[in-house]
Amino acid sequence: MEWYLPVIWAALIGTAVVMYVVLDGFDLGIGILFPFAKREAERDQMMNSVAPFWDGNETWLVLGGGGLLAAFPLAYAVIMPAVYLPVILMLLALIFRGVAFEFRWVAQSSKVWWNVAFAGGSIVAAFAQGMVLGALLQGIEVQGNQYAGGPFDWLTPFSILCGVGVVAGYGLLGATWLVLRTEGAVAERSREQAKWLLLAVLIAMGIVSLWTPLLIERIAERWFTLPNLFYLAPIPIVTALLAFMVWKWLNDKREHAPFVGTIGLFLLGYLGLVISNFPYLVPPNLTVWQTAAAPSSQIFMLIGTVFLLPVILGYIVFVYWLFWGKIREGEGYH
Repeated sequence: MEWYLPVIWAALIGTAVVMYVVLDGFDLGIGILFPFAKREAERDQMMNSVAPFWDGNETWLVLGGGGLLAAFPLAYAVIMPAVYLPVILMLLALIFRGVAFEFRWVAQSSKVWWNVAFAGGSIVAAFAQGMVLGALLQGIEVQGNQYAGGPFDWLTPFSILCGVGVVAGYGLLGATWLVLRTEGAVAERSREQAKWLLLAVLIAMGIVSLWTPLLIERIAERWFTLPNLFYLAPIPIVTALLAFMVWKWLNDKREHAPFVGTIGLFLLGYLGLVISNFPYLVPPNLTVWQTAAAPSSQIFMLIGTVFLLPVILGYIVFVYWLFWGKIREGEGYH
């Protein structure tokens, strides 16, 4: 098997995951912050800030899941039975959220229920994604290339912590997005919410960073043995410095910098997870090479992806350029 093909596909799927987390993360964050809005006009303003983008952002979830099935079918066959319940919960929550997004604008008499569906769907989807992440990080029991655990192995204190951390992280993305895209009371309240959410994210990242090496010996060896310790030490240091800068930018009433800095925090956290787990796609047993599809299949799909990916990226750039600008109360795209 060509050793580089699984690495290329792992990078492509990893990119799709990053794009989904960042792009769908901030509009899930809008839903997480929805209950704290004071008036319906403010909720309208919050939803309008993501109205042109939210459905396109979920394209990356399809690309990541479809790419995993096509390029790493064994990994897909092992991971899915291990996390069926949180994945189903996530999909149902995303459906509720999507339907609520559209119906809320036309159902005046029942708007309060669609508000609940939008907020609840966003919170549950984010929490379920964090639970899936926690289940993967703590390891999946595999015997004979099949899932050998129980239906609730994913439900642990560690996965619950990861779920809470993802909710806080998406909330932080949503708050800094509102600082960037809105004006008035929504922007000011979001600036203060972002500070509290930043603290929550840092606490969650700190606990996970300590818990994983204590829980898993191979991760401790990856980070805390020489010379790796010297090579990897800049990552937590840069993370701490960037978090400090995001706090400072929020206090200085900067608009663009907090959102960009928050994306940087997510990228650094993601880099840490990759360093801890690569080359395992199903920790701690199956690597990207062990779970990869046949080289001919990977090459065939890679040819299609080479043409498809620039189209998706071009569409995203065009839509964000077309609908960029501040959203004021009373303005919108509906």
